Amino acid sequence: MTQLFRAMRLYGHITILLLTATVLGIAAYWASIFLPNIHHDYSIFSLIVPALTLLLLLVGLQWSTPRTEAVFLFILGVLWLAEAAWTTDIIGSTQCDSLGLQQVITKSGSIAAKSWCYEMRVVQAFSWMIFCLYAIFLWILISLTARAKVFGRPFAWSEPIIELPWFGQLPGYPEGGQYPPGMYPNGYGYPGGMPMSMGMQPMGVYGGGAQVAPGYVVQQTPGHSVVIQPGMNGQPTTVTQIPGTVSSA
Repeated sequence: MTQLFRAMRLYGHITILLLTATVLGIAAYWASIFLPNIHHDYSIFSLIVPALTLLLLLVGLQWSTPRTEAVFLFILGVLWLAEAAWTTDIIGSTQCDSLGLQQVITKSGSIAAKSWCYEMRVVQAFSWMIFCLYAIFLWILISLTARAKVFGRPFAWSEPIIELPWFGQLPGYPEGGQYPPGMYPNGYGYPGGMPMSMGMQPMGVYGGGAQVAPGYVVQQTPGHSVVIQPGMNGQPTTVTQIPGTVSSA
């Protein structure tokens, strides 16, 4: 599994968890003093969004693929955008410190309007922050999954999400991937293992007894250029030696 990606994903989830728990606590307090007759729709929506977020976070930590993660990120991002926009619409440009001794009616009396205003500002700020984080997470997920496909993982969208490489890493680094039987049996991004193309030989022990990690090298013929072309749709990479010098287009 890619340890760096797993760590970065965990840090992101912890950040979302802390922000969401704060919003859920404030929303639960509002529900206890306003429901069922005051701010009915907003109070219920403010409870549903963070509660659903926490549920999907727990599910995603146990099991997830890039495809399902992308769906969750998009849905939750839209919900938090709606929460942020709705809160902004209610509180508007109100200056909390100018409310003085004004009161807000509750189901059993009233509370200080200044206190309620500050709570709304916290929910507003955290909702916008969570929306921005989900937008960033979705962009990172799409970028990393696309990179994995380029590196020869045609099933990257349906593989366990912890197999994704972080930027500058290879898929499965450093421990290698875990795949269903027959998908990647030899630890490479090709259905049949690393291709044995023209002039490619297994690495072993070189002169002086130095051990080289398992893999393959290309023995270049003198006066020839080695042309490496990526395979299409998960097919093996094509390695060809052509006489003379070949420049990239």
